[in-house]
Amino acid sequence: MLRSISWFAIAVLSTAVTLASPASQAAEFVVRPLVVPEMKAVFGEVESRTVVPARARISGTIGEIGISEGSGVKEGEVIALVVDDKIALQLAAAEARVKALQSQLANARLAVDRAQQLQTRGVTAQSQLDAANTQLSVVANQVAAAEAEKAVIVQTAREGRVLAPASGRVLTVPVTPGSVILAGEEIARVATGPYYLRLSLPERYATQIEEGASVEVEERGRNHASGTLATKLHGKIVKVYPEIVDGRVIADVDVDNIGNYFVNERTLVSIPIAKRSVLAVPPEAVQTLHGIDYVRIATVNGTLDVAVILGERLEVGGDKWVVVLTGLHDGDKVVLP
Repeated sequence: MLRSISWFAIAVLSTAVTLASPASQAAEFVVRPLVVPEMKAVFGEVESRTVVPARARISGTIGEIGISEGSGVKEGEVIALVVDDKIALQLAAAEARVKALQSQLANARLAVDRAQQLQTRGVTAQSQLDAANTQLSVVANQVAAAEAEKAVIVQTAREGRVLAPASGRVLTVPVTPGSVILAGEEIARVATGPYYLRLSLPERYATQIEEGASVEVEERGRNHASGTLATKLHGKIVKVYPEIVDGRVIADVDVDNIGNYFVNERTLVSIPIAKRSVLAVPPEAVQTLHGIDYVRIATVNGTLDVAVILGERLEVGGDKWVVVLTGLHDGDKVVLP
């Protein structure tokens, strides 16, 4: 009998130690107002810092196009060819003129040599030799001018190749092979990046947004590889434009790893427009029983489980919090497990 009582006492004591050990390891958290930014979801448009047009340098007909919308190009790459049939005719005429003048130049040299020989023998006057030398110089200059004109035509033919003005991605190609085009007309538009988000906000937020503020950016739709919802990206407001246009404030947002967005694609951006004070506790302080959320607080008489209504979940300074709408007061001591 005594042995049974002793074993019962040992069991009760061990159970009491087991129940008391979590309470002895519990920590207290004092509820204090937490200042968090008030976020507003707006649409931002993805834009490229620079969009450079590739233009034709000569007039003519589009002979071929080596790009299409979405193609990647490198600076100096030939993306199209403009053909002008008159250039070939002008080049042939220039070559014929050069050959004719070169023949005249050869005759002028023979005339100078002949006049030199006759003047040496005393048969002719010095004036005839001077006239032959002058004619040789005139013809030589005409040959040089003709070759320069030929070089201009050759260069014009080379300018029929339309080059990519910068490295980037082709946005639009408004022409097709066979189109007649004038010098200076646009062949393609190339987005060179980097990409950023442009926001257009109602002017009532003009005094509430400021440069350097952090924003949250939604990635596009779903991650098609995994089929899960995409995670949020973090960005920063880098510029707020001082001019209000049509009742809208314009701001630019830089986002790291913005991804392969389409230019002018719209995506949701959450921006801070105000600050508010909330009561929040760590997520581990909340216990749910039969669909009701409880938070255990310390009182003068021990601990008390208080029913609370929870709000949104926040992350401030790397710490996670759960907003408590009702049930707690400033200064309450929350018992953490």
